[in-house]
Amino acid sequence: MKTNILVQKAVTVGLCATLGFGAVLMTNAPVAHAATASVSTGQQIVNYGKKFTGTPYKFGASTSTTKNFDCSSFMKYIFKKYGVDLPRTSVKQSKEGKAVSKANLRVGDLVFFSSGSRSTGSNITHVGVYAGNGKILHTYGSPGVTISDLNSGTWKRTYIKARRVL
Repeated sequence: MKTNILVQKAVTVGLCATLGFGAVLMTNAPVAHAATASVSTGQQIVNYGKKFTGTPYKFGASTSTTKNFDCSSFMKYIFKKYGVDLPRTSVKQSKEGKAVSKANLRVGDLVFFSSGSRSTGSNITHVGVYAGNGKILHTYGSPGVTISDLNSGTWKRTYIKARRVL
């Protein structure tokens, strides 16, 4: 008699466990990917780009290598990994997506500048990606791929516009 009761309890527990697990599966609740889903594509692009910190700058760098970058080849490379195919030059990149004000920047927005020897003060000569907290991820001269403060020095002075491509 005790064996019958134990078997009944085991079957009941097993059945409840099976039904409970089935109910969880039926809800389509995100379980395994919860941490990944909360990271925006823009943040993923910035995180990926940071892996290249210190990679040397070379004007006119190829888009098929990671041994060096210029500003626009760097943007083209890191955005492509996440399905965004940008044009090759910063001027053409500055025409993609939609305009966004500096006050409304989001991580992953492209930011454009008129800086360096080819600058007239109003032409686009440089591009970076907004990394949040007033910072940009970009590459230029020395140190190569780096993070800079958007709201001070050269970058504050030479800022032209931003575009949202995500």
